[in-house]
Amino acid sequence: MFNFLRSFSTILAVTIGLLGICVVLYAWRLPPFTSAVEVTENAYVRGPVTMIAPQVAGYVTEVPVQDFETVEKGDLLVQLDDRIYRQKLEQARAELDAQKAALANSEQSRHSAEAKLRSTQAQLAGKKAALQQAEADWKRVEPLVDRGVVNKASGDESRSRRDQAQAAYDEAKAEIEVARQELQSTIVNRASLKAAVEGAEAAVHLAEIDLDNTHITAPASGRLGQVGTRIGQYVSAGTQLVALVPESIWVVANFKETQVAKMRIGQPVTFTVDALEGASLSGHIERFSPATGSEFSVIKSDNASGNFTKVAQRLPVRIAIDPGQPLSERLAPGMSVVATVDTAAKSAPEIADEGDRPTSGNASGKKPVRIGRTESRAGDARLETN
Repeated sequence: MFNFLRSFSTILAVTIGLLGICVVLYAWRLPPFTSAVEVTENAYVRGPVTMIAPQVAGYVTEVPVQDFETVEKGDLLVQLDDRIYRQKLEQARAELDAQKAALANSEQSRHSAEAKLRSTQAQLAGKKAALQQAEADWKRVEPLVDRGVVNKASGDESRSRRDQAQAAYDEAKAEIEVARQELQSTIVNRASLKAAVEGAEAAVHLAEIDLDNTHITAPASGRLGQVGTRIGQYVSAGTQLVALVPESIWVVANFKETQVAKMRIGQPVTFTVDALEGASLSGHIERFSPATGSEFSVIKSDNASGNFTKVAQRLPVRIAIDPGQPLSERLAPGMSVVATVDTAAKSAPEIADEGDRPTSGNASGKKPVRIGRTESRAGDARLETN
């Protein structure tokens, strides 16, 4: 009897030990419990949620939409009081007209300056001819005065005419220089006025843009979030008015780095949605994140210490939702899903570029060492002491 009890106790202990080993192997998905299917509950529906905000400040005069309403691209969402911006546009247009008038006057001034320059140049030619005649007369009279043939008074008169002609010629030359400077000033002023006209035109365009920005419209088709804007409310530039959720959505699943070794772009994915009572939908792997989620965090962990805990990092995987699924219309960004990837399935098409798939190995191209691919909560960390 005693031997029987001892044998039974031994068999029971061995059985319990074997069951414990099997539980550990199953939890870690170690042989013979390995599986090509990778599952994660750390997955969510994502979409390009756009926060609608005004580019100008003003009082809200109209809100023609309601919470969770479906809108089309270009539909009016919020209307701001545009009276001030209309007056600013009229003011900018008036300034533009004034600058254009000044430019036209400058054109007339340029023509006048050119005509004055031509007139002074003609006068210079006449003064030069008069000077040459006076010099010739003086050259004839001067020797006669020296010989006494002509009296001194006549000689003085001839010399005086020559000096007057010289002074008139010099004055004409100076007037030409003045006319040239006036023409140059007119040309320079015209360039400045052209720049002023261009600046006034830009001011008109800016005023038109500001006026147009008082009409806040939907940048794309989609559904609105909660509309918190009310008529009479003052909003400043950048104030978030309402969220717009476009129609395009996808799934982002955060797999452990030990799960992605055999994943490829194009592999089929099935996922269940908690909000749809576990309904199953299909998709495929579209692309992999260039880094793990911890690399994008604001505060990164510092492992430069004596002891550290090695935690399996998670790599975000973008999953495209296959079209033609009626339940996909009920998906909304932020919903929780459970994503399942069959790594044994062939991708469509098979990706030849090995750089498009992430591996848990090194960059030398050698086959990576597979530590384990299950997402069990046990075994997430391994403590190493130095």
